[in-house]
Amino acid sequence: MSRIKILVEGDVAALIPQKAPIVMVDTLYEHRPDQVTTGLTVRSDHMFCENGLLREPGILEHIAQSAALKAGYEQHINNTPPSIGYIGSIKNFTLHSLPSVGDQLVTTVTVRHIVGDILILHGKVECEGREVAVCEMKVVEQKTP
Repeated sequence: MSRIKILVEGDVAALIPQKAPIVMVDTLYEHRPDQVTTGLTVRSDHMFCENGLLREPGILEHIAQSAALKAGYEQHINNTPPSIGYIGSIKNFTLHSLPSVGDQLVTTVTVRHIVGDILILHGKVECEGREVAVCEMKVVEQKTP
């Protein structure tokens, strides 16, 4: 399936609080009020790659940064100050496979609930149409005054 890229690497990096070498998202494919679809091409120089594979912490960080990209994109288009999010908890993490260097991940993060400054998110990572990992993530958003 061909996807239209809304933003790519340089643009994406400007909208998330993470900076090199920890940037784990490089493409924004789709944005909706309750969902974002992002991408990452796994590179050997990613800090979470080991023996040619993206390890579990990298997959979780990719999901978290996908959520950060959703927030950063919304703040950019609404011309509001950026916020920073912190992972509060991760539940029901299921890993089906570890992506290899060169793989292109497509990740969908869906907002399930918002309670005050706490977001309950569902993240699903796919590679070539196959599910790589899923989880529920609780993120606490710290708004900039």
